[in-house]
Amino acid sequence: MIDEKWMGQGFIDEPIPERIDVKAEIRRMCKEKNALIMAHYYTEGVIQELADFVGDSLALAQKAATTDADIIVMCGVHFMGETNKILCPEKTILVPDLNASCSLAESCPADEFEKFVKAHPGHTVISYVNTTAATKAVTDVVVTSSNARQVVDSLPKDTPIIFGPDRNLGGYINRLTGRKMLLWDGACHVHEKFSVEKILQLKREHPTAKILAHPECKESVTSLADKVGSTAALLKYSIMDEAQEFIVATENGILVEMQKSAPQKTFIPAPPDGSTCACNECNYMKLITLSKLYNCLKYGWPAIEVEPTVAKKAVKSIHRMLDISERLGL
Repeated sequence: MIDEKWMGQGFIDEPIPERIDVKAEIRRMCKEKNALIMAHYYTEGVIQELADFVGDSLALAQKAATTDADIIVMCGVHFMGETNKILCPEKTILVPDLNASCSLAESCPADEFEKFVKAHPGHTVISYVNTTAATKAVTDVVVTSSNARQVVDSLPKDTPIIFGPDRNLGGYINRLTGRKMLLWDGACHVHEKFSVEKILQLKREHPTAKILAHPECKESVTSLADKVGSTAALLKYSIMDEAQEFIVATENGILVEMQKSAPQKTFIPAPPDGSTCACNECNYMKLITLSKLYNCLKYGWPAIEVEPTVAKKAVKSIHRMLDISERLGL
């Protein structure tokens, strides 16, 4: 039974009993409850280690759409849990801390975005997956950083497009495709902060290192990069490329999988502006802790719910993305 003191704060952080093997107990509960743990690359290393599946936003959505688990524990941010619930309404979707929001999703309130869409009739609306269910409900097709260009390219060249909420990703796609998509003015608080000067200083210190950057970064950062891509694309590049050193301009969590996949290589996190440390972390992703994961499984709470009428509209935009991705082999 859940103690009411936890209900108002959106998570259970009850102390774990002493002398318990937490990781073994989590695995036991997963087996007993037919639960699947999914984690984003930006979560803590211990969470990624315990997860049944680790991926970027596209891979997580694809996995959720096909799993036969009764319970999905989404170790990531709130919108990811919502996406899972929309795709799997019959399943229980747990997120260890409901306060794990997303600065991009917060930058695009659904009511304001809907007004923006109505003010520009005749446009196809493309929304980044980093949005709330309510924003997806006024969207024609969702994209991730893995498939954004391909989805845009799948539309006729003369199609007027609204792209939200990430102005940096939208601008990057515009530059690649020659499109003139109308961009919503939102951004990721992590990717906005990378320091060009500090990246150039690292490059001087490591002249053979290649620079990897996420397309949510500003143009001043992506223009320096040897590879621009989603977390999954950057991971693949870091494994396959012959370089032995990489300067990585995305959230630090991906370095866990990079180092695991290529232990002989060196991965250097790109520093943010206004910081003395070489770290750039998503404070929302880091809300997902081992103790919250344990308690989430133990009590079956907190669970994600999406209002049915919103889910009915939002699922169309997600299915359209998944259908395009499948057709293009993404």
